[in-house]
Amino acid sequence: MSKHRWKHEPTEILLVRDGFALAGVDAGGTPGFHGDQGHGEKELARQMSQLGDLQERLYAGRNERGDAVLLVLQAMDTAGKGGVVRHVVGGVDPQGVALAAFKQPTAEELEHDFLWRVEKRLPEAGFIGVFDRSHYEDVLIGKIHELADEAEIERRYEAIVEFERRIAASGTRIIKVMLHISKDEQKARLTERLDRADKHWKYNPSDVDERMRWDEYMAAYQTVFERTSTPEAPWYVVPANHKWYARLAVQRLLLDALKEIDPQWPAAEFDVDVEKKRLAAT
Repeated sequence: MSKHRWKHEPTEILLVRDGFALAGVDAGGTPGFHGDQGHGEKELARQMSQLGDLQERLYAGRNERGDAVLLVLQAMDTAGKGGVVRHVVGGVDPQGVALAAFKQPTAEELEHDFLWRVEKRLPEAGFIGVFDRSHYEDVLIGKIHELADEAEIERRYEAIVEFERRIAASGTRIIKVMLHISKDEQKARLTERLDRADKHWKYNPSDVDERMRWDEYMAAYQTVFERTSTPEAPWYVVPANHKWYARLAVQRLLLDALKEIDPQWPAAEFDVDVEKKRLAAT
């Protein structure tokens, strides 16, 4: 019965469309999925082998086709980006995964356009690339903390759209995900980090500073969706108060992208029968 638990595909129900309002998304919901945590975890495990198979096919055929996948993860702190990387992407062959975590730009990076460092980390053919935070920080933090003037922020929206359009045209499927948690849930997760010695390393005092600007961030994300969700690079907003649901939904989005690519095993570049005879003779 687990295969029937998705009553609506995440690619449809979580897609940012015209008229989308982030304020109307229930961060505690599990849209499209009929089941509880136990069902969700079983479904995640059930689909992992298929995800791994498709990813291996993609990587094996990297010299024949130019297909790749880019998963962009954006979220407020504690929303679960690391959990998605570990429990979803971490379930496939790591040699075919390229992970990039974009932090504060270095002095060298600041000497170039904001997309310069991003271009260098795009996945090669056959890879699943994962951006743990991304170029969108330059129109989120950049806007809220006034790291660039209004004209430059406006330019960046257009630059991002053109950049992603070019990437998609090259054969890379782009999946942009915002993991959306509620303010109360973030508070609970930050509290847990303070209450547990084994989680102190995850806590950053600046998280509280950013939390105090929650409404500004939500407004900035809304603008990002309106300006940069395109057919070539759509945004998906995934409710993330339930970690199991967020992981399951992202897994499904990745699966759908790989199924669309439909990677095939590459043909042997040698005579199989001849090699069987040679091997038998040894």
